[in-house]
Amino acid sequence: MVVVGAGLAGAAAVAALRAEGFAGRLTVLGAEGLPPYDRPPLSKELFARTEPVWLADDLGLTLPADDVRLAAPATGLAATPDGVVVRTADGEVAADAAVLATGARAVLPAGWDGVRTLHTAADAAALRGVLTPGVRLVVVGAGWIGAEVAGVAAARGVDVTVIEAGPAPLAAALGPVVGALTAGWYAAAGVRLVTGTPVAAAGPDGVTLADGEHVPADVVLAAVGARPASAWLAGALPLAPDGSVEVGPDHLVPHLPRVAVVGDLARRRSRRHGWVPGGHWDGALRGPTVAARALLGLPTDSPEHDVAPYVFSDQFGHDLGLLGQPGPDDDVVLRGDPAGPFGVAWLRPGTDEVTALLAVDRPRDVSAARRLFAGPALPRADRALLAADAPLKEAVRRP
Repeated sequence: MVVVGAGLAGAAAVAALRAEGFAGRLTVLGAEGLPPYDRPPLSKELFARTEPVWLADDLGLTLPADDVRLAAPATGLAATPDGVVVRTADGEVAADAAVLATGARAVLPAGWDGVRTLHTAADAAALRGVLTPGVRLVVVGAGWIGAEVAGVAAARGVDVTVIEAGPAPLAAALGPVVGALTAGWYAAAGVRLVTGTPVAAAGPDGVTLADGEHVPADVVLAAVGARPASAWLAGALPLAPDGSVEVGPDHLVPHLPRVAVVGDLARRRSRRHGWVPGGHWDGALRGPTVAARALLGLPTDSPEHDVAPYVFSDQFGHDLGLLGQPGPDDDVVLRGDPAGPFGVAWLRPGTDEVTALLAVDRPRDVSAARRLFAGPALPRADRALLAADAPLKEAVRRP
């Protein structure tokens, strides 16, 4: 067996294969030259943690494999129903089966020379070294990463401006109505927020907006998303338009029963949520167990194997937890006063089916939402109780 990738999903895959009974030869191919580490602290705790959070220490995820090559990135794949061959710069690795877990890469638009990104431990170290008090930082993108970096940088005394092409922060993830509820956090932290204006050009000394305004900077960070690191799979597997590999509920590639794809590289078909893209920490941690069981011929059809999408974020002193997957046309129900701890529920239009729950500074709601999205189908809600901010255990029921 070969596991391609040595991040969270790759390390979890190695652990799962051994835990589920695989005793054969296991090879791990990594790309960064580092042992597995956790990525969320790179932005959330950019200044608080100056060293990577090693998964062996944090989660007990070691690499109990026979051959571990942490600086041997895969360059190609040949897969058949009977096995795989993974190509690297140092040669080929043949195996009976493979788990592909090469993650994602930060997006850097063409022509943005000298602009930084944040996705690796090296990126974080470089960014930390230049963000000193008084430095002017422009962050392009007010998504999860952009908001987190803006918050910790402003708290350190950095002069921060955030440029968002969409109508509100987190609009792509939460929709413009809910995303707008976070806009006031920026001003309260002393951060200038510009929305609804795309960036026309960017370089190390600032950005030029589509309306012609030039925003000077000492550091520019592109936080405009990430795409699956799948270039090495071109021609070997079918790739979706975003570069992901579409897999079934068991994480196996259709018609290739010996190839599983997990983590940010996968676009998984969920029985509960429909198509679920990568980018979810829980999916990277727990999905590999499903993949390992599938490769070993073990059952994978219980609700616990259908991992619910989960995003957690720390922004400007607020803790956000999003369970489920909001749809662009879903009905939105606000729970509580956004001036304090609050929540949001998304429901399929005109129905009582809950597609997602957001908790802001409400840790109990996160725990409740986890339980609600652990059933075989979407939970159902009483809309009136949701709007009245009744406890989730009263307003929503698991099927």
